[in-house]
Amino acid sequence: MNTPPTDYENLVAATKATLGRIAVDFSPAVFASSLAAEDMVLTDMILRTGLPISIFTLETGRLHAETLGMLDTIKERYAYDIERLRPDPGAVEQYVENNGLNGFYDSVELRKECCRIRKVDPLNRALAGNTAWVTGQRRAQSSTRAELDVQERDEAHDMTKFNPLADWSEADVWKYIRDNEVPYNPLHDRGYPSIGCEPCTRAVEPGEDVRAGRWWWENPDSKECGLHVVDGKLIRIKSAT
Repeated sequence: MNTPPTDYENLVAATKATLGRIAVDFSPAVFASSLAAEDMVLTDMILRTGLPISIFTLETGRLHAETLGMLDTIKERYAYDIERLRPDPGAVEQYVENNGLNGFYDSVELRKECCRIRKVDPLNRALAGNTAWVTGQRRAQSSTRAELDVQERDEAHDMTKFNPLADWSEADVWKYIRDNEVPYNPLHDRGYPSIGCEPCTRAVEPGEDVRAGRWWWENPDSKECGLHVVDGKLIRIKSAT
């Protein structure tokens, strides 16, 4: 007698099917990876099967050494070079000259401007000319992502956006990593469930929200860097399921 698949196995199968559909029906597509646990799940799925979905990361100039080390780890494990998108040096220099190296601590506006220079503008360059982009966002990560859909229409970039892990729990992510021996950022073992730039990320205490360590000095409702927000609103204009 055959054992029926578990909910987790169905979840993995559905995610792989979504990635396969992206590769076939939404080419060219790109995956924006933060090199954190969720994104390593998608990286493993994409590279194990050789799906034609290119992968890039935003090398902001302020990442942890452990995060940058993941680039070499991925190359060794999968024989794949993650593309690095860097900010415009002139814009970074002007920001630092006007506001100081860590001016983002002074106000939400200055923090978002830093994110725009180091993350949003490079993202926009990376997305240009593509049909779809893929993220590792999950609904359970924060209140700002509670209504996340697997497939959405991103009107701001005039393209389709996919969040293949939208339905996944944190336990699902780590089960996949353990079962498939997927490499992951060692900061996760030091209390960093969500990892961004080094000066804007801290470890969290037991029981804290998984994104409590991101921009910890701000109100939780403002804790998005702008990659998924336009004019203060999430850019999920409508579901495309």
